[in-house]
Amino acid sequence: MSASDLPPPASFSAAAVATVVGFGGTVALVVQAGQVLGADPAQIISMVTALCLGIGLPGMLLSWRFRMPVVLAWSTPGAALLAASTLGLGWANAVGAFVSAAVLMVLTGLLPALGRLAQKMPASVASAMLAGVLLPFVLRLFKVVPEEMGLAVGLLAVFIVTRRMWPAWSLPAVLIAAFAVLGFRGQIGLPPGTGLFGGLSPVMTVFDWKVAVSLGFPLFLVTLASQNLPGLVVLRAAGYEPPANRLIFATGLTSLIAAPFGAHGVNLAAITAAICTGPDAHPDPAKRWMVGAIYGGFYVVVALFAAPLAGLFIAMPPAVLAIITGLALIAALTGAMGAMLAKPEREAAVLTFAATGSGVALLGIGAAFWGLVVGFAALAAMRWIRPRA
Repeated sequence: MSASDLPPPASFSAAAVATVVGFGGTVALVVQAGQVLGADPAQIISMVTALCLGIGLPGMLLSWRFRMPVVLAWSTPGAALLAASTLGLGWANAVGAFVSAAVLMVLTGLLPALGRLAQKMPASVASAMLAGVLLPFVLRLFKVVPEEMGLAVGLLAVFIVTRRMWPAWSLPAVLIAAFAVLGFRGQIGLPPGTGLFGGLSPVMTVFDWKVAVSLGFPLFLVTLASQNLPGLVVLRAAGYEPPANRLIFATGLTSLIAAPFGAHGVNLAAITAAICTGPDAHPDPAKRWMVGAIYGGFYVVVALFAAPLAGLFIAMPPAVLAIITGLALIAALTGAMGAMLAKPEREAAVLTFAATGSGVALLGIGAAFWGLVVGFAALAAMRWIRPRA
């Protein structure tokens, strides 16, 4: 290999920035999801390790195989959906939902007709469900202000300023500021027994149809609509022709393999993919796949040290974790609400948003599913009932 075949320094810096933004920006939400679902610290470390390996190893392979920067990520909307669950499922049941969602993604990739049907689902309703899931986390940011006024106001100021000046670095800046304050207070620590390296702890999975309906199906839907489909759009915008079904199948299969270790979902990235797919990452589109491979390699390194990295957030005071999570989801909530209101089905979308955000649970089935039921019912009424003159 000649020197001209080696990736330039910009490729390494782009991959490093994407890794920092992707991992640091939302790992707090993943930890919070694990805690809500009843995972112990070792299981949360396994969750983070499996997710990072699922992002890193397949991402390297797919980038090399298709000669394009295939950038993977964990499902941030999916993690928000899990963290918002109020059903008290238990970790084994939750892992069963992860498996159900992964199977649905595999089928979507295998069956072209199912993939086309999924793409025809109104984006406004899917975005409304996502917005309803995200809203409580952003509200929680302000609800803990009386408990952590100085830190909340300070981190909000850091977020607003850096979001304006250096958008990609706003969340890493918030993390740096938060850990600086916690270090000054002497509140940085790790759970007892945390080692240096990540680990995988398989779970004896429990399958329950109610859990599959209330958590597995919405997890599949929000991951497909909010991550995989936008990820394909990013690749097309960069001038590539991604094999949509094969990539969706690959992410589903990866999720299925990683699910027994606690991984809730691996999918195509959108925001971090934009960092790795442009000419700034590599001037030659034919060689830009190397950036995806480098990014995957960085995630393998993160997986190696997942125990202390996740442990910092596991041991974090709950109010501080809520502040960081709320700030991390502001951009996602903004995008979801914009898509929710930009379509002619906005009334059905608002109903979906309200039902999902209410947190209502009926018949042992969670609010995200009922939000979709209400939204699709409203859509059916709009299309099948002719208004009177």
